Amino acid sequence: MALKYSRQRELIKSILMERLDHPTAEIIYRNVRQQNPTISLGTVYRNLTLLADLGEIQRLRLGDGTDRFDGDTSPHYHFICRECGCVQDLRTDGIDGILETAREHFEGRITGHMTFFYGICAACCKGFDS
Repeated sequence: MALKYSRQRELIKSILMERLDHPTAEIIYRNVRQQNPTISLGTVYRNLTLLADLGEIQRLRLGDGTDRFDGDTSPHYHFICRECGCVQDLRTDGIDGILETAREHFEGRITGHMTFFYGICAACCKGFDS
């Protein structure tokens, strides 16, 4: 079944693609409303869920009850600041074999993984130096 074109969904996706800060649905909603004031928060949630299910965006479940969204679907990791809560892309070399290592030690089928790194971001570290 082909997915019907949706101007609202395309707007939501384009706004997410412009952002690098891994926004929540509420932040995306506020941004979308600047161009489409009649859109509802429920419509934004439904479309973000659909886009994530289709693999067109990533949903980041950080364990705090608030999902974040990432327009970059390429394989990469994320850093989460324990002070301010920001989420940043973390490009790394040398740990890409983690998926193969996990597959070697698991009898089922692993189809992907998501890894988060935690600490204190550069901006918050500067605040500690003051």
